[in-house]
Amino acid sequence: MDRAQIEKALDKVRGMLAMDGGNVELVDVSDDGIVKVKLTGSCGCCPMSQMTLKMGIERALKQEVPQVKEVVSV
Repeated sequence: MDRAQIEKALDKVRGMLAMDGGNVELVDVSDDGIVKVKLTGSCGCCPMSQMTLKMGIERALKQEVPQVKEVVSV
């Protein structure tokens, strides 16, 4: 998978996260479609972070980069 393509997709959700004082950092991309990210700022300690990860970030990435199978937080 192309890291640049994933970063571009993440840029689309960063604005939404920034409105709440958070951000997302790309950590790793595996050949089997697993994208590892780190939620930072207020997203890192938010009780809703798993929902944001799955329903927001993962959904957006899968839409932009079909090879993405799962997004996990590290």
